[in-house]
Amino acid sequence: MYLIGYDIGSSSVKAALVDAITGETVTVIQRPEQEMAMQAPQPGWAQQDPAMWWQYVCEATTVLLHKSGVVATDIRAIGIAYQMHGLVIVDKNHEALRPSIIWCDSRAVEIGDRAFQELGANYCLSHLLNSPGNFTASKLKWVKENEPDLYQRIHKIMLPGDYIAMRLTGEIFSTISGLSEGIFWDFKKENISTELLDYYGIDAEYMPSLRPTFSEQGNVSAAAAAATGLPVGIPVTYRAGDQPNNAMALGALQPGEVAGTGGTSGVIYGVVDRPLYDPASRVNGFAHVNHTEAANRIGILLCINGAGSQYSWIHHQLAQDGISYNDMEQLAAKIPIGSDGLTMLPFGNGAERVLENLNLGAQLFNLQFNRHRREHIYRAALEGIAFAFVYGAKILEEMGLNMTKMRVGNDNLFRSAIFSSTIATLLNTRIEIVETTGAVGAARAAGVGVGLYKNPEEAVGQLKVERVFEAEKEPATYQEVYDRWHQELQNRMHHFRR
Repeated sequence: MYLIGYDIGSSSVKAALVDAITGETVTVIQRPEQEMAMQAPQPGWAQQDPAMWWQYVCEATTVLLHKSGVVATDIRAIGIAYQMHGLVIVDKNHEALRPSIIWCDSRAVEIGDRAFQELGANYCLSHLLNSPGNFTASKLKWVKENEPDLYQRIHKIMLPGDYIAMRLTGEIFSTISGLSEGIFWDFKKENISTELLDYYGIDAEYMPSLRPTFSEQGNVSAAAAAATGLPVGIPVTYRAGDQPNNAMALGALQPGEVAGTGGTSGVIYGVVDRPLYDPASRVNGFAHVNHTEAANRIGILLCINGAGSQYSWIHHQLAQDGISYNDMEQLAAKIPIGSDGLTMLPFGNGAERVLENLNLGAQLFNLQFNRHRREHIYRAALEGIAFAFVYGAKILEEMGLNMTKMRVGNDNLFRSAIFSSTIATLLNTRIEIVETTGAVGAARAAGVGVGLYKNPEEAVGQLKVERVFEAEKEPATYQEVYDRWHQELQNRMHHFRR
């Protein structure tokens, strides 16, 4: 008896097969093996073709079944995790009308900021927990204003995971968690925000019907079966945005539990038991996977757009041919804390919510030609991303989230001892690296929706800690370097606000 999970990222699609009895991961497949294409027709824009995600879902599933040798009819359920905040619009034939405007696209910032002012900060924060900002609802308003002919052809709008579920089942649904990440959900009324829809002039009929996060949400159609190799009728029983799903996979389900990830974007995600918001909207609150009206579970999310994306850029553009990420780590480890005065701001992937939607760009300070080499840049980049995490984490601490321990996956920046030690020391926290992935978490969660497990905690099971990073005993040097970085950040933000 097996479960299959998908993780629809902006870099790749991952598919995982999990043994439902033992909880062991059988196989994980990634497609493409490198990185998916991303369209940027204008500065600050980021789009992807939803049909490309589906293509790689099909390819990954075919390879997964072949490589594992598992009989497809032994698969009981499907779970889906997906990149958050994206907008997919389809017509009555379920065809995508345009490329998806994805999470790191900045085109709707001004629309969301104007909505925040005109709807009022009190309404937005107390009802939506966020400014409409650069989220899905504001992206839909951008389409309405700038592509009115396409807008008139819309049948339904959805998040990226809803689109993949639609391709699998032929049915269009979403979840409270999903709509909350699009800033469509009113936490006071426990319903779709009619005030926001009316303000943006969005037809409520465009909104998908809702299903619980853990529930049967349609069955694999004949067309999807032919494309993937899955049998007709397997139910889709779970869907969630990648960060709530990652938190669930890492066992962050109850108040006070914290998860982190350092992928294309960097995230700290903590669970609280009541609707909380940051007055400056630098961090965001969404319905967690186990949120209910009776038992509030809100995920407070800090996101750094320029995280793994920055380090990937440095790897591709500055590292010599044949140098791996592990090689970069080893070279950077030879450089002292503080990179001999070299300082880097990692904010080169669009507007940053943690900086109140300022788009600073990445910056390198105090570069000295007779002193600094590639390995200094590698270390300065890792430290800069880590400092951005610390900067955001201090906001979460001000909101009352106590981060004595953070669990993270074993497939991202947290594998770097430089990166993890810097964060652990400055936050005086314990970082536990756990062997899991988003696709594995989605597969296990699917078992809850089909009734194989009684709750998400049972689905996650006993997590195996692979490595631990503790705070260094003498943090003064880290603090001195962080203070220098923070001053450069403040100077840059002041310059942009003038």
